[in-house]
Amino acid sequence: MKILHVEGGAELYGGAKQVLYLLEGLAAQGIENHLACRSGCDLARQAAPFAAVHGMAMRGDLDFGLIGRLGRLMDACSPDLVHLHSRIGADVMGGIAARRRGLPVVHTRRVDNPEPRWLVAWKYRLHDRVVAISEGIARVLRAEGLPEHKLRVVRSAVAASRYDGPRDPMHCRDELDLAADTPAIGVIAQLIERKGHQVLLDALPRLLAVHPRLAVFFFGKGPLAGALQEQIDDRGLAARVRLMGFREDLAGLLSCLDIVVHPALMEGLGVSLLQAAAAGVPIVASAVGGIPEAVQDGVNGRLVPPGDPARLAAAVHELLRDPALRTRLGAGGRRLVRESFSVEGMVNGNLAVYRELL
Repeated sequence: MKILHVEGGAELYGGAKQVLYLLEGLAAQGIENHLACRSGCDLARQAAPFAAVHGMAMRGDLDFGLIGRLGRLMDACSPDLVHLHSRIGADVMGGIAARRRGLPVVHTRRVDNPEPRWLVAWKYRLHDRVVAISEGIARVLRAEGLPEHKLRVVRSAVAASRYDGPRDPMHCRDELDLAADTPAIGVIAQLIERKGHQVLLDALPRLLAVHPRLAVFFFGKGPLAGALQEQIDDRGLAARVRLMGFREDLAGLLSCLDIVVHPALMEGLGVSLLQAAAAGVPIVASAVGGIPEAVQDGVNGRLVPPGDPARLAAAVHELLRDPALRTRLGAGGRRLVRESFSVEGMVNGNLAVYRELL
């Protein structure tokens, strides 16, 4: 079986990380992978042992030239099936190129952003199957009119062994310049509006009144970095809140955190939540989209209404004051990831969709 994968993401996290897991798992089962991605990106370098990598320009949703570039690649490598992993133009342009050649097409939907019914009716004609990475996304697609026979759910995964090994908390606290008794929470998400960083900033006065030494870390990059830093400075929070950017050593830093907070306003699933759970870090998150599949209230964290700073602060405070509860929820997270979000399960789920079409 020969599969052409198309991923337009520029950074190796979120969806692109899932593509890397999938390529490695498929290669181990004897599948021949080809990958079309942005020239020189991190995914291209790391995927090379598991796929024939074809770097090319990918300029976004209106890059009509991508139809021709992907079409020529399809002609050259003659795949049995095309798997479109991202939006950013690949879902439509890749679908058109594959349809012109009579190739089966799978599209993975990773976000729960609503789309108009007319667009759903038109766009998903290009795809034989649409794989939702969570039941939350599947509900959105059903509500928008996607035919049930096209829809499959294959949850995203995390390589748990990378996050649940023994850690040296004092070493990572040195990395973050944290005293041993300083409580620390972190948000691991792109710096974009729908991730809800603003909600946590609004909740901080309540938290700092009870936990004045609390340290907050925002891990991730994005267009709101400047605006968030300005708010942090204007509110006098610079000593308590730090923007950390994208960290390759995140797996080692998670053990520094007492809680991972995810105050998202919209979320398809949240791979960073799976990483935190695998590392045994309890989570406080919004009950939106697919998050309740990754964070089960009372099992590995607490769920709160989206956009509610008071409820968010109360849940974080509950966990900060109760080390035994954090330990129990951390252990629950490790179990949840092993049972429901394994890489093996994700790989086999996608492979079952391929076999269904072929």
